[in-house]
Amino acid sequence: MSGHSKFANIKHKKEKNDAAKGKIFTKLGREIAVAVKEGGPDPAQNSRLKDVIAKAKSNNMPNDTIDRSIKKAAGDANAVNYESVTYEGYGPNGIAIIVEALTDNKNRTASNVRNAFTKGSGNVGTPGCVSYMFDKKGQIIVAKEECDMDADDLMMIALDAGAEDFKEEEDSYEIITEPDNFGAVNDALAAENIPMAQAEVTMIPQTWVELSDEGDIKNMNKTLDLLEEDDDVQEVYHNWDE
Repeated sequence: MSGHSKFANIKHKKEKNDAAKGKIFTKLGREIAVAVKEGGPDPAQNSRLKDVIAKAKSNNMPNDTIDRSIKKAAGDANAVNYESVTYEGYGPNGIAIIVEALTDNKNRTASNVRNAFTKGSGNVGTPGCVSYMFDKKGQIIVAKEECDMDADDLMMIALDAGAEDFKEEEDSYEIITEPDNFGAVNDALAAENIPMAQAEVTMIPQTWVELSDEGDIKNMNKTLDLLEEDDDVQEVYHNWDE
């Protein structure tokens, strides 16, 4: 995400996602299945599932689709076993990239991820090579055009619920939480019917890197597009200031 207009970038990403909503919902369904298998079908007792549901809702996944995914995962003893794998590496000009995947075939996923990096003139590194440049945080983005609440009131609701930071951008508000407090803050905003453009536990870069060379920009986009198209890839984090 951009350092200056997070919402513009999210909106761009969402519009892109709208063209492939089925694929996004499939990936979210996979995350729900893994969360249910790990901690059970009750979000009140399963914080990971609760966080995935918040993420699904911010991606406009219908409630009945979410419920169906949970029931299916809870009742299907023969479901595919997905394993969480994380890859770290570098894009053009040293851009840091983290790839999170859920896979039933680690060899296939590793090959596809390596291919995406290579085609964009980057390379996969060793575990930990770039993750130290990111902080794991809960992040909620509220678009100003969708929220008529006063900024101070919104800030107080968020901070009272346990948020650690509140920033006002040109077109949005950004609320940052510790991962453990994300659920409580999300619930507090949902209780006030505040629409959220994004609500998820994510990896936030400590610093951003700009690309000025057209070839580097093209290569970076190529890597991101290939990773986005991969069914095994759930999330891609990077520190490119687009």
